Amino acid sequence: MKRSILACLLFPVLLSGQSDKNPCGTLAKINAMIANLHYKPKPIDDSLSVYVFKTFLNQLDEENRLFLDSEVKALAKYKYSIDDAIASNNCDFLHEFYIAYNKTVERYSALIAQLENEPFPLSSEEKALFSKDPFPYVKEPSEIKHLYKKRILFSILRDIAQVSTNKDSLAANFDSLSQGFKSKAFEKAKCKIESYHYTEAEFQALFFNVYCTYFDPHTEFFSANQKASFFSSVSSDNMTFGLYLSLNDKEDMVVNEIIPGSSAYESNKIDKGDELLKIKSGTDQFEVGCASLKKIDEIINSNAYNAAELTLRKKSGEVYKVNLIKKILRDYQNNVYSFVLTSADKKFGYIRIPSFYSTFENGKSNVSNDVATEVAKLQIEQVNGIIIDLENNGGGSMDEAVKLSSLFIDGGPLAIMDNNKNKTSLLKDTYRGALYYGPMVIMINAFSASASEFFTNAMQDYNRAIIIGNQSLGKATMQRVFPLDQTNEEFLKITLEKFYRVTGKSNQYSGITPDVIIPSLFDKQMPREDSMPTALRNDEIPSTLKYDRSVDEIYSKAVELSKKRIESSAEAKSITQLNEKIAPFYDEALPPITLQFDCVFDDVSKINTLWKTIKAANEKEYSINLRQNEVDQQEQETDEFLKSCTAERIKAVKQSFHTLEAINILRDINQSH
Repeated sequence: MKRSILACLLFPVLLSGQSDKNPCGTLAKINAMIANLHYKPKPIDDSLSVYVFKTFLNQLDEENRLFLDSEVKALAKYKYSIDDAIASNNCDFLHEFYIAYNKTVERYSALIAQLENEPFPLSSEEKALFSKDPFPYVKEPSEIKHLYKKRILFSILRDIAQVSTNKDSLAANFDSLSQGFKSKAFEKAKCKIESYHYTEAEFQALFFNVYCTYFDPHTEFFSANQKASFFSSVSSDNMTFGLYLSLNDKEDMVVNEIIPGSSAYESNKIDKGDELLKIKSGTDQFEVGCASLKKIDEIINSNAYNAAELTLRKKSGEVYKVNLIKKILRDYQNNVYSFVLTSADKKFGYIRIPSFYSTFENGKSNVSNDVATEVAKLQIEQVNGIIIDLENNGGGSMDEAVKLSSLFIDGGPLAIMDNNKNKTSLLKDTYRGALYYGPMVIMINAFSASASEFFTNAMQDYNRAIIIGNQSLGKATMQRVFPLDQTNEEFLKITLEKFYRVTGKSNQYSGITPDVIIPSLFDKQMPREDSMPTALRNDEIPSTLKYDRSVDEIYSKAVELSKKRIESSAEAKSITQLNEKIAPFYDEALPPITLQFDCVFDDVSKINTLWKTIKAANEKEYSINLRQNEVDQQEQETDEFLKSCTAERIKAVKQSFHTLEAINILRDINQSH
């Protein structure tokens, strides 16, 4: 029987037992599955208790501004005994956490109400303090109230400072402006209460997930809704209302695109640019400005929510409601596409792979077939090389990664898999021949992970492509999703295996080092695997595998030319210098700001100047000539929606400095032949 190697496959194995309302029942099932299947299971001991205690508190109160010091100390009796409580099937501690947490939320609500009804000076000699690390817990409710007051005052002053760059004009109109922004600040503060509320089941689910991440960052607990959302992220066909949403500059959630044939399209009510205000599905109702974006995303994207009433606002101010039903439609934002890039007398292909999707749940297509189709279109164009864009591709199906690799090599081993029994197996391309033998460049960055890294590893090991960009995330493990019992209400995504390159090395934890490193904004701030405290460490295994690595001096020469070009590039230097300006905002504690309008305005102006520079750098378009391939041009002539998608995609390619360098590399290779 062929062994499935999907990184995230819903594996049809059921554990015995029924759903248990006692959270210890769920934790016992998690423990049993981890002990039997996890790649490197850890002992259930005090180390687990300490990690879970600290991490769970941080999840609940990220800034240490809800709990009092005395409340944390009262809960600290469980810091070393959570493992013992679970072993004795007594999870009363979790209910105690829930009661304590709700008390902090009620206090927050009461303190905000008090502040709103008290005199509120709009200037103070005190300072707003900033820190990379959480502040210490305070001892008294009066201290928390005072901190909330400072935060709201800072919010008011900052919002006024954002209105205009004319400081004198703002100062002259400060009194009239401040009243409106004061009301807005308190509405935001009260609105935040909604995102703090959890049902006890949601609270327990949050704890279960923290518990799972002790074993590694990618072992996760899923509710049925969360599982459905996860699979929708690695599928090219999804249940959808037909809306693509995004946050605008004001952080409002607005409609970007409407998919033809969807219920949103057929409603004849929704227009691009309309703002989503509220979403209701069954008994669940959320104000967009108050609820967590994660919850809104779950309703919009999860297959668990099939119908909803949306409240939207048009640019004219008209507020309206529309009832929508989800349909299975192609997800254009998660599909492979290609362009033809021209440089001098050469043509190069560009293929964007957003994820390694497969026929998960509603999926009707897979990435390897779609890439093969795009390669065929580009071969009709007689391109002189291909760029494969894997930036921001977090992975998906490992089966698809294997199939994709086989399109570009002429048979041979691809990787070594190792499981929790230290039993290794070989993954290989069993087919002779390849679809494409020409020159290739692969682009990766910090968000390129898992299946993306598997494919990139293979291409780098066989010297089939030049890898450019930034260090990848560093995830060389495979997960599958299992139901915890027969109810199909609770699931565990669990790390089962680790993959090693044909050389015996692994990029787990360390990531893939590109052949050519190209500066990228915010690269050092990206959260890679080595920043995760429970990540599996890097290691190496012996390997005597034989494979036909291409020896191509032209590739080596092209890499050296590219490195020299980047070293002397004014654009690369500009990005590096901008990163140096960005770094202090993340690496250092920012200086305190006196809570007076002049001081806050000056700080906001300084930050806005930097962000305008960053925005301009991000939106800069390079001299990249591209067009659709002829097949796509003919298919999309009368499809306005696809034309709009294509225009956005073209813009994204033109704004990519990495793509510009990929073209230069392919041109160098062609000139050397």
